[in-house]
Amino acid sequence: MQLIIQWFKRTFSDPQLVVLLGLLVGGFVIVLTMGDMLAPVLASLVIAYLLEGLVAPLERMGMPRLVAVVIVFVLFLIALGLILFGLMPLLSRQVSQLVQQLPNMIAKGQQVLMMLPEKYPELITADQVQEVISALGGEAGSIGQKVLSWSLASVVGVITMLVYLVLMPLLVFFFLKDKKLILDWISSLLPEDRKIAVHVWREVDRQISNYVRGKFLEILVVWSASYVTFAFFGLQYAMLLSVLVGLSVIIPYIGATVVTIPVLAVAWFQWGWTVEFGWLTLAYFVIQAIDGNVLVPLLFSEVVNLHPIAIIVAILLFGGLWGFWGVFFAIPLATLVKAVIQAWPRRAEVAREPQI
Repeated sequence: MQLIIQWFKRTFSDPQLVVLLGLLVGGFVIVLTMGDMLAPVLASLVIAYLLEGLVAPLERMGMPRLVAVVIVFVLFLIALGLILFGLMPLLSRQVSQLVQQLPNMIAKGQQVLMMLPEKYPELITADQVQEVISALGGEAGSIGQKVLSWSLASVVGVITMLVYLVLMPLLVFFFLKDKKLILDWISSLLPEDRKIAVHVWREVDRQISNYVRGKFLEILVVWSASYVTFAFFGLQYAMLLSVLVGLSVIIPYIGATVVTIPVLAVAWFQWGWTVEFGWLTLAYFVIQAIDGNVLVPLLFSEVVNLHPIAIIVAILLFGGLWGFWGVFFAIPLATLVKAVIQAWPRRAEVAREPQI
């Protein structure tokens, strides 16, 4: 107990550490308590942070910031329009088609399962197969209910989406346009003695900016490669499955494993145990291998120096706290924790040294 008291006094006697701890606690409290209300603001901040990677190079080329912001913002609106009016309707149609085909897929899967006791009587029994079929039927029913409840709540979702579509582009534009003004205002509210907080922020900013922009590029590359491959083989629901494969890279290790199931399941229900199924499976695993062994080292060679166990724990922890955004930012948040841990004792010792 005495050690804890001494550590507490030593830590909170250093104003720099108090500032750092206050910023961290304040940020987490705001996100936890007001995350839902501030969702459009937080999402717009993330998008603006992402687009800053395009504005900054234009500024370095001598272009005025306002002109660079307008150009990047127009490109953002064009991309948003393509997603809303091109990609989303296509995904919606393919989801509807897939839901309609689910009963046929389940029936075909049941036929295959019922044949297993005849082929492998020493490994599986008819009762075990029946239990699996019953469980699958229950899961299919729950999926149908979720789809129905989602459709009933779609009116509220559309209204919310319309509000977001108006607010978020405006917020993104002003975050980009008034970046210096906003940062100066935030800086004016903070204590002057904040060297440790500045040091941690610079390290985390470098890591997060590289990670977020690299992850966005990885999603686009994997999505495009998967769609071209699936379309070449004539796989059904090619766009829907390729989007899932692209988004799966957000969750390291776990995402690729989970998304493999629907891809191979759709391919098997379409072709069965055929040459087409084998070639598509091979091509899919080649894409995953290139992503893990070539693309990820190329994009993230200077960031995310974390052990796989730390990454998985961060995904589970922050995903449980903040859902999708927690999963997306699990690695940057883990990097923040690592930067704080690395800076804390070293900077504390420096701060306690007598000044000459």
